Amino acid sequence: MTAEATTRRPADGRPVVDTTHGPVRGVDNGIVKAWKAVRYAAAPVGELRWRAPQPPQKWTEPADASRVGPVCPQPTDPKIPIDLGAPQGDDFLSLNVWAPPDTQPGDGKPVMVWVHGGAYVLGSASQPLYHGAALATGGDVIVVTVNYRLGAFGFLELPTLGADSERFATNLGLRDVLAALEWVRDNIAAFGGDPAKVTLFGESAGGGVVTTLLGSPAAAGLFSAAIAQSSPATSSYDTERARRVAARFLEVLDLGTGDLDRLHGLPTQAVVEASRTVFDEVPVNTPGLLAFAPIVDGDVVPDYPIATARRGMTHPVPLIIGTNKNEAALFRYMKSPLMPVTPERVKAMFAQIASEQPDVRLPSPADLDGTYRGRGKVKGMGLSSDLGFRMPSIWFADGHRAVAPVYLYRFDFATPFLKLVRLHAAHATELPFVWGNLGSGRKDPTFALGGRKAGQQVSERLRARWTNFARHGRPDGPGGEPAWHPYDADRRATLVIDKTDAVIDDLDADVRRAWGDDVLSFR
Repeated sequence: MTAEATTRRPADGRPVVDTTHGPVRGVDNGIVKAWKAVRYAAAPVGELRWRAPQPPQKWTEPADASRVGPVCPQPTDPKIPIDLGAPQGDDFLSLNVWAPPDTQPGDGKPVMVWVHGGAYVLGSASQPLYHGAALATGGDVIVVTVNYRLGAFGFLELPTLGADSERFATNLGLRDVLAALEWVRDNIAAFGGDPAKVTLFGESAGGGVVTTLLGSPAAAGLFSAAIAQSSPATSSYDTERARRVAARFLEVLDLGTGDLDRLHGLPTQAVVEASRTVFDEVPVNTPGLLAFAPIVDGDVVPDYPIATARRGMTHPVPLIIGTNKNEAALFRYMKSPLMPVTPERVKAMFAQIASEQPDVRLPSPADLDGTYRGRGKVKGMGLSSDLGFRMPSIWFADGHRAVAPVYLYRFDFATPFLKLVRLHAAHATELPFVWGNLGSGRKDPTFALGGRKAGQQVSERLRARWTNFARHGRPDGPGGEPAWHPYDADRRATLVIDKTDAVIDDLDADVRRAWGDDVLSFR
């Protein structure tokens, strides 16, 4: 059922849109229209805690959509000072919509649906960084940001322990994003968007959601283009690995497999604390691996994303995919075990992959010594960045380009401050430029030593490319130059985003060849 494409404007000037579940009253400040905390699914509480998302109960009076709603309960970490933008709470399966002020129902503007990152355990759709005004108004697009279940709420695979798969579904975080995309399909025309022109985009874990759903039959027809920023495309696991994590989760709670029914009634904070314990343990014991991530369940995810792409089985939609030049620098800065950066931990990570996933064709760290020596990189950081993000993106691009155009990029821009603290173009540093929210965080020092003018120009070019891609499937810059050619076997064109953009054929060819491009699966 599709919502009627009408917007009512009551006496208070706040736009009311009728959705399939009920009317919502947003805000219009003359700069942007916004509807926030719009429910796309029922609160996942009680018996719904680990079920696939269910429709919310319908309402008849306009729901207040003027402010953000609760975000998924999650562990907080002083080393990762994320401003979630809203308090944590149980009724969080909602989304936010931004539209240019002149937008009317039926305008058919391109739609961009954002999936936030955070290692599948942190973050929210309401982070100030993801405020959609600049992106929506500058690119004349409709922007949607989505909350989804995280940590044990979203990626604790209890069916691997024998739980009923209806009461305890697999890949709940992915199912939530699919439900949100179905909401967009059925409702976005009433907000001025085109349901046939939807770009799914995300970063880090959100980028992983994008590359995973590109191979999910359940996502067919729900988006027409995709952007995967720093996707950990190989961070999806088999059911045996998920079973061990689920068993450890129950052990932390002092529960057994016969106690699964008790999980529905556990206090939210008890689930969050157990999530924190398991999340912290896993990368220490198994370097480079996550506790909570998508699994190959044979349903939502029929096979590993890289394997699906290499078989030409991904959805045939245009794709932008890429990484940042210094991904691992953020994890070194935070002293996080999520991505090993010391030679000893990197060696342990390779050994772990070899023992758990013997069919993966990867070189050993020793084989890569010559490739990384003298490249101006810390060897451990270079290896981790490339294994965790860069090479999976290239492997995915090599497969997906058989079914649709692929545009590969690398983000290199860094402000003087980021260079001073040795972050450079680290993981997630492209986000303010994509969203046009430069220096939006509390006490953000990014431009403390200058670089704002250059940063604004980078942001304008990047937003133009992203929104032009959403509009017509080609990531053209504001002046059209340099022309960003699709990634193919001959040129392997890569857009390098810096103070000025440049297109380089087969960027870091020696690194690509050293890793090898014959990875057929990643288990």
